[in-house]
Amino acid sequence: MKLINRKQYIDRLTGLQGTPDIKIITGIRRCGKSKLMQAFMSNLAATDSAANIIFIDLTNLDNEQLKDYHALYDYVKEHTKEGANNYLLIDEVQMCNQFELAINSLHSMEIYDIYLTGSNAFLLSADLATLFTGRHIEIHILPFSFKEYCTYYEQTDLQAAFDNYVVEGGLAGSYVYKKEEDKETYIREVYETIITRDLKEKYRLPDSLPLQNLAAYLMDNVGNVTTPNSISVALSANKMPISHVSVGRYLKYLCNAFLFYKADRYDIRGKRYLEQMEKYYLSDTGIRYALLGRRNMDWGRIYENIVYFELIRRGYKVYIGKLYKKEIDFVAMRGNEKLYIQISDDITNPQTFEREVSPLLAIQDAYPKLIIARTRHEEYDHQGIRIIDIPRWLFDDK
Repeated sequence: MKLINRKQYIDRLTGLQGTPDIKIITGIRRCGKSKLMQAFMSNLAATDSAANIIFIDLTNLDNEQLKDYHALYDYVKEHTKEGANNYLLIDEVQMCNQFELAINSLHSMEIYDIYLTGSNAFLLSADLATLFTGRHIEIHILPFSFKEYCTYYEQTDLQAAFDNYVVEGGLAGSYVYKKEEDKETYIREVYETIITRDLKEKYRLPDSLPLQNLAAYLMDNVGNVTTPNSISVALSANKMPISHVSVGRYLKYLCNAFLFYKADRYDIRGKRYLEQMEKYYLSDTGIRYALLGRRNMDWGRIYENIVYFELIRRGYKVYIGKLYKKEIDFVAMRGNEKLYIQISDDITNPQTFEREVSPLLAIQDAYPKLIIARTRHEEYDHQGIRIIDIPRWLFDDK
């Protein structure tokens, strides 16, 4: 498989190099955690002449004996060098039974710079504080961005590339397949592994069907305001009965596995966060196409999904904006920065344009306001609001 430099994440890991935290690379299955670790290891070898790199891939049969935590501990100790910078990198750490006992003991020695990846069934965010008694920090990675997609395929026609990216998504493991049906099969298998193995086994669910029904509903309603109760009512009306309590619990499971991400609401006028009527976004649009095809397509909501994750990549905290009875698609915050953003497919219709621009014009503060739409034109300005073509905005990731 062709590799590209995921500089954003390499820089993040490099910035944490030498800190006492256990560094844990997290993200949805097949988003590139193992490849990132390998790239970082190469970077260490090239930049630190005193590096002693202890790398263990527990999927490799050569390391079968290290699946016992005592053996793992002893192996690391044997390969430690006094006076060197000892880096410990373990891929798929969960394959070692009671791995946390070995890792916590090694960490307590304060002579190792530790980096881990693992299956989301065993390294869910909610479990990390329990597993690791020492300090730990997550390096969370996402599937390929649009710019990374263009880099991989060496695309310069942004409009054509964007059409393909919307359908194919950013799970780069699918890119090696030439036929669309093979790409979709790969993505479906990733999804099914998350649902039927990771989550079903992790939470000891008797049946994965309610979880699959909920996931399909969320994919069909990306970008729609929702509550556990409204989802329960909708699924029950379609002869898929599930209580709102179960919906709330399963929503957490899907988010824990990084399949969906929750966006809370923010009251722009009151400058406060709201705890109800959130939205859920799918980690990669390629999953939706592989599972549901083009049924019930709403391009604006699909674009909204893509912009949400690009904002996350750029380090923003992203909320759904509420201003009186109007809704702003996103309020994005990063440090002292704040952006108000509307997302749309086609704004050539004057009524559509007015619908998108009027909530932004109603905001009284001076923070930047944007409409990101499929304009296919250069950026322009409307009463202080920037109107930006979505492929251009995604590609210019500054």
